[in-house]
Amino acid sequence: MEAIAPAQNLSNRDAPLLDVRNLTKHFPVGGFIRKHQLHALEEVSFTLKRGQVISLVGESGSGKSTTARVIARLIEPTSGQILFKGKDVLKSEKRHASLHYRSEVQMVFQDPFGSLNAVHTVGHHLARPLNIHHKAKGRGDRRDKIEELLRTVGLTPADEFSAKFPHELSGGQRQRVSIARALAVDPEVLLADEPISMLDVSIRMGILNLMERLKAERGLSYLYITHDVASARYIGDETIVMYAGRMVEGANSEELISHPAHPYTELLLSAVPNPQQSVKRELKARTDPPRLIDPPPGCPFAPRCPKVMSVCREVMPGVVHLSSNHWVRCHLFGSGEVAGTTAKPA
Repeated sequence: MEAIAPAQNLSNRDAPLLDVRNLTKHFPVGGFIRKHQLHALEEVSFTLKRGQVISLVGESGSGKSTTARVIARLIEPTSGQILFKGKDVLKSEKRHASLHYRSEVQMVFQDPFGSLNAVHTVGHHLARPLNIHHKAKGRGDRRDKIEELLRTVGLTPADEFSAKFPHELSGGQRQRVSIARALAVDPEVLLADEPISMLDVSIRMGILNLMERLKAERGLSYLYITHDVASARYIGDETIVMYAGRMVEGANSEELISHPAHPYTELLLSAVPNPQQSVKRELKARTDPPRLIDPPPGCPFAPRCPKVMSVCREVMPGVVHLSSNHWVRCHLFGSGEVAGTTAKPA
């Protein structure tokens, strides 16, 4: 992809808030005699600006959640850079993220019940980050901040919700508590890891609208992770498609939905029900799963691609820019920036 100018050379408005460059994560697997590598992430790069929402879309195992966990410093990457406000946090914080970074970059997990301690009240869950990050002065101030957080996420009366335990709440209410906990430390970036996938369909829109309102009121930026193309389009300014640990296509959300380029993106969209379309386009993939442990050369989607060519199994495609805000990594569109072979569709 195109080189990105250092943050200090850009205006504050245009400077990336979060700049991820060539992020790679390999997990060692296997026995004592022979070690193998599971390639969870390969050269993931993107920039997130202030007030922007980037949606990461892909099937389970594509690397979406691993990307978020590495950025949140819950997992150490194998290589790459994570620049926050122009500062490389992997160099400045070699083993653990500082409290300052954790207060700026917060994560909302997929399972709202699993991420809350069942033996503690809602008030305790919100008081803990306030205490750790020294965001409250005294018991009275802490109580006021807790109630304000609950009102912010739509849980009223706040004093009653503060005294409840997680099992006394619905799934949507628990996820609102998780969002309130993330907001307690005044972050600038929220890493939302499939925040609506475990909720009833009837209440998913309420959580998405809450996230939209918080973005407008607080200027938050989101990395929104989902396998649901419809919600990615609804909330995301830009959508990036991942497959087998690699980013394969990215564009403005409307552009990507209207004009998908990569065969995998077309397959994702063909699986979305469209009541306005009387005849559904048939585009079927082979069932071969991606090989993440010691993967072979070439495009990882080649074993499943309905448009595969011989070069796809031999050479990793480079990035091809279809327009100023739409790129794809596929041999169907040329050799790209890093691949050295010119491919022509059969």
